[in-house]
Amino acid sequence: MLQKSIERLIWDLPIRAFHWSLVLSFAGAYLTGDNDHYAFLHITCGFTVLGLIFFRFIWGFMGSRYARFKNFIADLPEIFTYLKSLLSRSPRHYVGHNPAGGVAIIVILILGLTTTISGWMEYEDLDIAYIEVIHELSADAMIGLVFVHVAAVLFSSFLHRENLLRAMLTGCKACRDSECIQKSHPSVAVFILVSIGVFWAWMYRSKWLALI
Repeated sequence: MLQKSIERLIWDLPIRAFHWSLVLSFAGAYLTGDNDHYAFLHITCGFTVLGLIFFRFIWGFMGSRYARFKNFIADLPEIFTYLKSLLSRSPRHYVGHNPAGGVAIIVILILGLTTTISGWMEYEDLDIAYIEVIHELSADAMIGLVFVHVAAVLFSSFLHRENLLRAMLTGCKACRDSECIQKSHPSVAVFILVSIGVFWAWMYRSKWLALI
């Protein structure tokens, strides 16, 4: 187990901005999906999720150390070794995402992409067989995986005696100097949040103009 040490920067600001924006946007889209009265909000949240996922794929190659896919995409033996270590008194510790968490993130991104693109196809009334079923099933699968992910975060926090939820808020975890990141990339985080704000303003402006 990692010995307690000074908390240092692990998660950059763009990752944290993406994470919490995705949580809010997907929750908004999921909660408004069955009510026609909130169809516009559902669509706006859905497009926001799509934009965020595209950003995450880009940041998975261009981002800081622990944001990059190469840092947390593991092969099957490493995944099974990590899962097996959870049964021991000394589970293997990872500063960034552990192998199981990495799998969950990739699957969530794929499900999110499937959900939003199928939703767009349904919105455009494209004549594609079972598109509505695909949209609903992928959304349900994503919300299910989100609950599993949250449970795993809580379990891992208890097992490793570290607050992973707080780490995604502050960006910091206990680690050695050599393991932390040096830059938080605040300008990229600002770009994400401003882009979301501009998009929502444009959507509501378009809706308002359509009513005139």
